[in-house]
Amino acid sequence: MAISTPDFDYVRTLARNSAAIVLDSDKQYLVETRLTPLAEKEGYPSLEALIRALRAASSPGALHDRAVDALTTNETLFFRDHHPFEALRQTLLPRLIEARAPSMQLRIWCGACSTGQEPYSIAMLIRENFPLLAGWRVSILATDISETVLARARTGCYAQHEVNRGLPAPLLIKYFRQSGNQWTLREDLRSMVTFQNLNLIGRWPPLPQFDLIFLRNVLIYFAAETKKQILEKMMEKLADPGYIALGSAETPLILVPSLKAESIGRATFYTRKP
Repeated sequence: MAISTPDFDYVRTLARNSAAIVLDSDKQYLVETRLTPLAEKEGYPSLEALIRALRAASSPGALHDRAVDALTTNETLFFRDHHPFEALRQTLLPRLIEARAPSMQLRIWCGACSTGQEPYSIAMLIRENFPLLAGWRVSILATDISETVLARARTGCYAQHEVNRGLPAPLLIKYFRQSGNQWTLREDLRSMVTFQNLNLIGRWPPLPQFDLIFLRNVLIYFAAETKKQILEKMMEKLADPGYIALGSAETPLILVPSLKAESIGRATFYTRKP
């Protein structure tokens, strides 16, 4: 059964208020596709019954969190888009290593990390190409609004089709162990990444300054004012020098004029203007 207009409007409001997700007026199919399996899993006879239960609650609770979680897009893969990782390997990490040599410390943040492929890709890149960092304090913080994907990410366990997407075969053999159709990342790589729940539009926990922030393919789901607010808060957490990586379709310079773009190979990173 197709979702009714009042129910769709309710879900749009819930997504916007809880996670700043903007669902356009033609996204009924997405709501039906994402929430119908949740209704079945939670024991409701229909999507309509699930939304009725959401409406009936006196305040948002666990069911609302699971609904927003289901509506969140968690598309990701290892070494996604390739070019930012090449820029990291060839230019940015050598530059940051030189700048941070006195403290021997690097801090990296992957926002909206989904099931962990991005932060684990960075961990593998560091381990493969920068052995001198073995004596440094290198921390990779990976955050997401969804506890479901964070729980998966912490396991470092991926199905065959997931490791087939973007992960070079030599790295798969070197850093993962196979059990049937599942591949699990080595513990020493998993220990390089700390996963934490964080809602980008909510109140942020205390965070340090980061040398590198990856927030790719996330801002496209937010309204312009929300994008601006998130970027301004991220700039407060950006070290000097420090770099922000966004998705290739995300252009923040109009929203935040204090940022400047730097092209490195076929990737673009953003830094604070002098």
